[in-house]
Amino acid sequence: MTSELENNYRSSGFHRQLGFGRNPALLLVDFVKAYTDRDSPLYAGVEAVLEKCVELLEVARGTGIPVFHSKVSYRPGTKDGGMFKRKLPILKVFDQGSPLAEFADGLEPVAGEEVVTKQYPSAFFGTSLADLLNTAGVDTALIAGVTTSGCVRGTAVDAMQSGFRSIVIRDAVGDRHPEPHKANLFDLQAKYSDLVTVEEVRQYLAG
Repeated sequence: MTSELENNYRSSGFHRQLGFGRNPALLLVDFVKAYTDRDSPLYAGVEAVLEKCVELLEVARGTGIPVFHSKVSYRPGTKDGGMFKRKLPILKVFDQGSPLAEFADGLEPVAGEEVVTKQYPSAFFGTSLADLLNTAGVDTALIAGVTTSGCVRGTAVDAMQSGFRSIVIRDAVGDRHPEPHKANLFDLQAKYSDLVTVEEVRQYLAG
C-alpha cells in the first residue's frame, strides 16, 4: 500500500493500535493439508507461513496459553455447508474423511487444545468459540493461519465483534496470491485488528 493511502487513512482516524491484553489465546485458523498439498485444488504455496505457525505454536505451548485450532468439516452428501458450499463447490475437499482436511504437519492438536469445527469462514460463526474463550478468561485473540482474505479475515472481524482484542500475526497468515493478502491485511489493520509479527508475540508472551 502506498504511503499516500496510509496517510489518508491515518488522518481520518483509522489504523489505531489497541495493543495486547492480559490474557491471550492462540487461534490457529484452518491450517490443513488442503493448503499445503501441491495436488490440492486449494494449494496456496504457504510453506513459509506454515513454518512461522509451527514456531508460533511452540511459543504458545511453551508459555502455557490456551490454544484453539479451527477446521472446516462437512458431512458428505449433506447440505451442512449451506450457501458457502454452493458458492464454492471446491469446499468438498473438507468433507469428513478427506486427507486434505487433516491438520498440516507440525500443527496437529495435542491433549488439552480445543478443536473448533465449523462450516463457514469465521471460527466464531455457529460455534462455541466465544463461550470457550470467555470461560478461559481470554481477552486477546492471537490469530494465525489461512487464508488471509477468507477464514482469517472472518475470524479476526468476529473476534473484535465478540469483544476480544483481535491481533493478526502478519507473518503467520497467508493466502494463495499476494494481492488479496496485502489488501486484507491493510483493511484489517485499519478497522478491526492490530497487526504484529511472531517475534512481537514472542516478546509479549515472555513478558
